[in-house]
Amino acid sequence: VSDSVLSPSSVSIPAFFAPAFPSFSAKLSLYRSWSIAIAIAMATTSLNSTTELSRSLAASNGPSSQRIDRNRRFVCRLPSVSFFNKLSKPSMEVKRVMASEALRSRGGIISMSKSESGDTGVGLTYKDAGVDIDAGSELVRRIAKMAPGIGGFGGLYPLGDKYLVAGTDGVGTKLKLAFETGIHDTIGIDLVAMSVNDIVTSGAKPLFFLDYFATSRLDVDLAEKVIKGIVDGCQQSDCALLGGETAEMPDFYANGEYDLSGFAVGIVNKDSVIDGKSIVAGDVLIGLPSSGVHSNGFSLVRRLAIFKELILVLAHSGLSLKDKLPGEAVTLGEALMAPTVIYVKQVLDLISKGGVKGIAHVTGGGFTDNIPRVFPKGLGAVIDMDSWEIPAVFKWIQEAGRVEDGEMRRTFNMGIGMVLVVTPEASHRILEETANGAYKAYRIGEVVKGEGVSYS
Repeated sequence: VSDSVLSPSSVSIPAFFAPAFPSFSAKLSLYRSWSIAIAIAMATTSLNSTTELSRSLAASNGPSSQRIDRNRRFVCRLPSVSFFNKLSKPSMEVKRVMASEALRSRGGIISMSKSESGDTGVGLTYKDAGVDIDAGSELVRRIAKMAPGIGGFGGLYPLGDKYLVAGTDGVGTKLKLAFETGIHDTIGIDLVAMSVNDIVTSGAKPLFFLDYFATSRLDVDLAEKVIKGIVDGCQQSDCALLGGETAEMPDFYANGEYDLSGFAVGIVNKDSVIDGKSIVAGDVLIGLPSSGVHSNGFSLVRRLAIFKELILVLAHSGLSLKDKLPGEAVTLGEALMAPTVIYVKQVLDLISKGGVKGIAHVTGGGFTDNIPRVFPKGLGAVIDMDSWEIPAVFKWIQEAGRVEDGEMRRTFNMGIGMVLVVTPEASHRILEETANGAYKAYRIGEVVKGEGVSYS
């Protein structure tokens, strides 16, 4: 029963449950039988909801959205026997949900843990917010022993003279801000961005994307907003939304909440892979601006925003998500929910002109952990923090939580969402082309002998 799946295109409910009842029906109390009956009733209602969702999405414009109706699968996962028995040990699926932010396919894995001190005062760190980046790095090292080659932003699979490049990700605790602000129409863009931005670091052009939308009880209007955002993200990255799954799991999520994950696959010629192997001291770091926090660091942001009464600085400021971000025209909630920039077209254009040796997607771990991932051994970077204007939202986060500079640079993108390592000649060309172009780029530093990232 724990792995039961109901699909409107497969079997009927009575036929589905018939084989299962003999194995445990004699052991079910009246309470458990009633719970099963409720679950069946919920599933029947859910099938009607997903039919309506399919109709809504089919009416969307564009070839990507037109694929959704026939390829999206609706799944209702019924409460497991362990749920009815009220076992204290969580099921494997519950553990997977609990670890949705902890386990990522790329090297910048982070893990959820409790703050040792439990301190909610000033001087916050990412660990105080429940995320231990060091533990995540240790997990990566252990996994690498079992799966050699792990650690890149995308996984490469050989196919003739090409590589398929795959990536998977979610949007982490930014979803909590979506629930609190009611902004759901751009969270799908974030979802697509997190995967396609990863695979383009190898020079791969995204081919297709699939999504997974799980919720406690399907709200058709809300789900439509989320998935239309996914469609928008696919259009921005010029890839097809090939399909997806909508899962309704009432015993896993709070009412009105949902979780998202996505999977992208791209392709690149083997002789065109961007792998960082040719990087040398003297190469230049070119930074592409972000729209704000993107989809990382929200455990720390939410610690600031939600528990402001427990944090001295925020208690004094009295700000809420509906208040204006100091010095800006947008609210704090709008600034934090700004969708992640999708860099695919911009990066592929720069690659096509030559001189690009390595690319780092600045996500969890910020500059400190992500930029060194593209360097050969014995090389590091010096970054000039005055070479671009740090967005107001980061200044607010740092001031409100009294977050140290080092913690900010290890948690947030600080206004730079993608870093390209290029030859000095290519850097001159890029800066000239972008001076008055459609997008901006900054010379933020250079490669030096040594290891790690230092700041000037």
